Amino acid sequence: MSNENSPFVVEGKLADNERLKRESKNLRGTIETDLKDDLTGGFTADNFQLIRFHGMYQQDDRDIRAERAKQKLEPLQNVMLRARLPGGVIMPDQWLAIDKFAADHTLYGSIRLTTRQTFQFHGVLKPKIKSMHQMLNKAGIDSIATAGDVNRNVLCTSNPVESELHLEAFEWAKKISEHLLPKTRAYAEIWLDGEKVETTEKPVEPILGDNYLPRKFKTTVVIPPQNDVDVHANDLNFVAIAENGKLVGFNVLVGGGLAMTHGDKSTYPRKATDFGYIPLENTLDIAAAVVTVQRDWGNRVNRKNAKTKYTLERVGVDNFKAEVEKRANVTFQDSRPFEFTERGDRFGWVEGIDGNYHLTVFIENGRILDYPGKTLKTGCAEIAKIHKGDFRLTANQNLVIAGVAPADKEKVEALAREHGLIAPAVSNQRLDSMACVSLPTCPLAMAEAERYLPDAVTELEGLLAKHGLADDSVIFRVTGCPNGCGRAMLSEVGLVGKGPGKYNLHLGGDREGTRIPRMYRENISEQEIMSELDTLFGQWASNREDGEAFGDFVVRTGVVKPVVDSARDFYEQ
Repeated sequence: MSNENSPFVVEGKLADNERLKRESKNLRGTIETDLKDDLTGGFTADNFQLIRFHGMYQQDDRDIRAERAKQKLEPLQNVMLRARLPGGVIMPDQWLAIDKFAADHTLYGSIRLTTRQTFQFHGVLKPKIKSMHQMLNKAGIDSIATAGDVNRNVLCTSNPVESELHLEAFEWAKKISEHLLPKTRAYAEIWLDGEKVETTEKPVEPILGDNYLPRKFKTTVVIPPQNDVDVHANDLNFVAIAENGKLVGFNVLVGGGLAMTHGDKSTYPRKATDFGYIPLENTLDIAAAVVTVQRDWGNRVNRKNAKTKYTLERVGVDNFKAEVEKRANVTFQDSRPFEFTERGDRFGWVEGIDGNYHLTVFIENGRILDYPGKTLKTGCAEIAKIHKGDFRLTANQNLVIAGVAPADKEKVEALAREHGLIAPAVSNQRLDSMACVSLPTCPLAMAEAERYLPDAVTELEGLLAKHGLADDSVIFRVTGCPNGCGRAMLSEVGLVGKGPGKYNLHLGGDREGTRIPRMYRENISEQEIMSELDTLFGQWASNREDGEAFGDFVVRTGVVKPVVDSARDFYEQ
């Protein structure tokens, strides 16, 4: 359906990305030609952007960029690949395949678990890119549409208890992912040596359209009371509604998103809006309708205002919802009641209702690598060699060894302990902390995140202990820039990178992930951040109500005003 004459289409000169997509021959570009160019380790012109639709970002090691420039060398160009892994489920044989590739063919040797419930390879040089995709394909994995202006990897609550309900929800996550994928054969042609399909007719992209979406689009399936996927960070969310342990339908939440731009008050984080309830049989139609409305009405003139959250604010929630109902031929029912009570992972062993066991292990920053005395990567591989269930990557960068039979539980635990996957003592604060990758590989990074987090958490642990709060914690997140990958805009204490060693300090989110924090101090140093938190933790310890979380305390006592309607009050002080 085209809506070119709709009053809700933004008029003006289109962003250059629109030209790029239109001229890309449905995401083919001249990527194959670039692959054969051994004079540069990178991709040129439009291909730099187009490879994102194939799941890759071109990066370089910023730590050595200046030194290479002195030597008159180009930056050490390489790609980061993000796999498509709906619901974060990966089988042991698949794990062993990615483990070997990471060890043999990446600059850093690690597997990085991400907040998008998948894994990333960092540091893949151009000569190894094609073999990487072929290895993934052989293992039954791809990286189609994990970046770029498309629907990205679909998240699903990693529920290790209600296994039957989780399986139903996970199957819907896979169906939604497949339904919203690009239909172009560009990925298979370029990376898998698929037969080239030439046609004089326009390629058919019935949902995404010939110019794809105005901006990236993120979708989740979530099972209350766990909000481990942070629904308010996503464009489209299906909240599972169960009766007698069986999935019957979804509440549909639309228009969440956390990214913003420093200094641009037309950008802001936004919570998703609950459109109402639908029965299961309407799921794919509603998913397609939300995507196509955003496709046709989203802002293709200004990419900073192109996400679904801005479309909702510009055209009005009622208009957007009515158009979705019209296109899907479905009327939303009143929302069914649900509540989020937590969003962290359940660490340690949990017995599922099917009698199998699930072990969730903490992976700081999601970085799986062998360290002195903590051989995480080797340990995961050794477990994969004997494991008969599956692995589940969580949206909090941790790992679930799922479906362990009672007879295998002791053997799995012994390996996990031997390799440091079960640590002797990890504080609640460390478990509740998270960061994006940031430096040295992310080109957008303004400040450290992953490399800063461990020391920052150690300082927080000290402050909490100082005030008699050692058993407490705050939801603490660090992101190296304002693009939101570390989900700092849904934390109780969030740091957003502003420059080297400098961050904006945000306070006042809640533990359930349903309130956006407000900026408390701008552009301050790590030392200033800890000094501010020292004072505030002292006040919290002295004046908190029974069991009151830190984010609720700073709102109740007026340290910060709650963000009620971020489109209108996020920048108020």
